[in-house]
Amino acid sequence: MVQLTPCEGGFDLHLAGRALLRHRPDCPSISVACGDPQVVMVRGNFRLSDRPVAARPLSACEVREDGAVRLSSDDGTASATVQLHGARLTVAAAGAQNRVTLDFALGEGDVLWGGGEQMSYLALNGRNFPIWTSEPGVGREPGTHLTDQASADGSFAGGDYWTTNYPEPTVLCSAGWALSLANAEYAELDAREAGRLRIHVWSGEVVIDLFEGTPAELTCQLGARFGQRQPLPEWALGGAIVGLKQGEASFDRLEALIEAGAAVSGLWCEDWVGIRETSFGRRLFWDWQWNAERYPDLPARIAALKARGIRFLGYVNPYLAVDGPLYPEAAAKGYFARQIDSDAPYAVDFGEFYAGVVDFTNPEAAEWFAEEVIGKRMLDFGLDGWMADFGEYLPTDLRLHDGDPMQEHNRWPVRWAEVNARAVASRGRTGDVLWFMRAGHTGVQAHCPLLWAGDQSVDFSRHDGIGTVITAALSSGLVGNAFSHSDIGGYTSLFGNVRTPELMLRWYELGAFGPVFRTHEGNRPDDNLQIDSTAELIEGFVRWSRVHAALAPYARHLVAAAQATGLPAQRALFLHFPDDAETFTIQDQYLYGDDMMVAPVIEAGAAERRVYLPEGQWRHLWSGQDYAPGWHDVPAPIGAPPVFYRPDSAFASLFGSLAQ
Repeated sequence: MVQLTPCEGGFDLHLAGRALLRHRPDCPSISVACGDPQVVMVRGNFRLSDRPVAARPLSACEVREDGAVRLSSDDGTASATVQLHGARLTVAAAGAQNRVTLDFALGEGDVLWGGGEQMSYLALNGRNFPIWTSEPGVGREPGTHLTDQASADGSFAGGDYWTTNYPEPTVLCSAGWALSLANAEYAELDAREAGRLRIHVWSGEVVIDLFEGTPAELTCQLGARFGQRQPLPEWALGGAIVGLKQGEASFDRLEALIEAGAAVSGLWCEDWVGIRETSFGRRLFWDWQWNAERYPDLPARIAALKARGIRFLGYVNPYLAVDGPLYPEAAAKGYFARQIDSDAPYAVDFGEFYAGVVDFTNPEAAEWFAEEVIGKRMLDFGLDGWMADFGEYLPTDLRLHDGDPMQEHNRWPVRWAEVNARAVASRGRTGDVLWFMRAGHTGVQAHCPLLWAGDQSVDFSRHDGIGTVITAALSSGLVGNAFSHSDIGGYTSLFGNVRTPELMLRWYELGAFGPVFRTHEGNRPDDNLQIDSTAELIEGFVRWSRVHAALAPYARHLVAAAQATGLPAQRALFLHFPDDAETFTIQDQYLYGDDMMVAPVIEAGAAERRVYLPEGQWRHLWSGQDYAPGWHDVPAPIGAPPVFYRPDSAFASLFGSLAQ
């Protein structure tokens, strides 16, 4: 029960037995200000700053007859109205005030989670998290060699702990409550000060939905708020989706893997549109249709694969290269975002080439892309899935058909997801086509069936390596995203950073215990090991693709559970053990459903790892040994990552068969 109660010259907002907002004349919890944003963007990397007039504490309080509260500053120059309708809180500043800050009270020991898809930290305590979709960066740890090299050109391309493709202004608390902003504007979730969660929003009106319950109940409630999750296709659960981009040679490489015994459900050739070589690496030609020169027999190839139960996947993003055939058509129709001072299309620098921004605030442009590009050139052509890339790059210095780009920036991934979902639905193929995104914000959950964790570096680094994909899955799963996966092997290879055999083998292990097992050649395929580079890597790929395929019945169970309850496939431990504070900050292991515990090895050279097992009985997958609850140092040689299951699970016999 959410209550707004006047008291002592102010008010309290009660939720889950707590006074989350305590507004008093000498200690106001709400303030307003007027700001002037400064935004710099270089190839999807953003830096935002503000020039606000000093915040005005709203120390005077008046309760109106309708139950709303009017707050004002002592000098009468600033005011705001606070209203509660059911479980929705609205704070509306008056006049020119366009910044609102709220301070929520935390209890001792309260742990916060949320913020969307976070890569570095599952718990938010002690840090500030700006909510602005962007490139995450390379390395994501200023002061390290890789990050500093990536940022050396002034592009801030190295990133930081908070940079993410998918921020979400939602917070869950271990005390049994959650809040989720309806705002899309830039916001900050600031938990740096003990006892306080400060929410700062670049808007004159803030709308917050409030929830109470256990962490699992909150996750389900949030899932319902964001919309019904799309199901994963049955075919995607039964083996690996092999990512290759070598033109016609990709098919011979695929056949060799199948002959070696690999379980394969799909072939993903993002280069179906052609290749553009840049200093960053091998990139694609951004014109979303079949490149017959690179794949001369593609229609026949797709049909032959599908007859064998293997689907073909491609690639698309919401931009069109200025030197591609589709660009003039879209420009002639007026479907691009425009420059501020002219009607000329706005061109974004993507690193050695430029592209136009298809303006999805224009309903005709959105429909054209959904039907003419995705519908006709992809679905009707024979594609059964694709990477729906980008969505983070919308600049703020352009003109849109409708709306302010400062407000639309975070909405852009959601609009992009809507276009993809509309195209798939138009062919009656929702639940059969597999498409996946890395970018997001509030609302993407209802449209996108599968997240992928973005462009991790090809290493074990703390903030940008293999371990970040676990944190990404757990954090995004708390806010309505049921399914996540990653590029097996990682993606970004720069400054001599290349894959090792150990990294590849460990990433196989991680990928097998998730809903979708998909490989990627990375941005520099020729410099890096691939799944078919050596006999050892082929053997490992075959084995783990078959493990993933064997788990398909369990994966189907988790897909059904996500549809019914909203719980994600990969779960933070505290979702099922909310009274065990030891689980609150564990982010390097996960529950796969509620019957398996997976603790991937994410440190180079490790032959064992420390694993926490909560209350209950747990059986080691590879040895059959039963373990008691608590911390354990578990052997973890390559080929046998720490995985446990419940002996009383309905799937126990299936799990046990994996070790045979």
